[in-house]
Amino acid sequence: MTKHVRCDWSLGSDLMRKYHDTEWGVPLADDQPLFEFLILEGAQAGLSWSTILKKRENYRRLYAGFDPEEVALFGETDIARLLSDPGIVRNRLKVRSSVSNAVAFLKVAEEFGSFASYIWTFVDGKPVRNQWKAMSDIPAATETASILSRDLKKRGFKFVGPTICYSHMQAVGMVNDHIVTCYRYEEIDRLARDFWSP
Repeated sequence: MTKHVRCDWSLGSDLMRKYHDTEWGVPLADDQPLFEFLILEGAQAGLSWSTILKKRENYRRLYAGFDPEEVALFGETDIARLLSDPGIVRNRLKVRSSVSNAVAFLKVAEEFGSFASYIWTFVDGKPVRNQWKAMSDIPAATETASILSRDLKKRGFKFVGPTICYSHMQAVGMVNDHIVTCYRYEEIDRLARDFWSP
């Protein structure tokens, strides 16, 4: 049996491998998972992605299955509930921003028909096909991520700096940042060719 070559960052745990093999880089056109990744990427700021993945199901439980309409209605009692639960990152600014980001998310979705319709315009509706040969080639952020970051901030989002935005773009398949020798590179490339922005 041929051994799969994977991106180095995924080799630390079974959880990271599963995420790499099934989710990372798959183009998403659905608002709910896009909102989920916004919440999780914001929570990650300053932490490792593996830390967030371990807490993902706790986030799902506490954040109403990542339903932006429900999260947007969270009040002070809900925020206190989130901050008291050790299952998530209990950073007051991050928790408060997750609720205000839900409100901003819904405003964008209303303006553009969906959040997906908005965010995919930053790559002209099609995933960007990068061709990195080594993990060290992959940037922490790009000019496109900086433009997206500025626009999100202008629309009231928080914890959406260029690095967080680029991580989001990688996660939801706006860019294919698997290294070219990774077995998922070609699989994601095939998905990207069939992808169209709503």
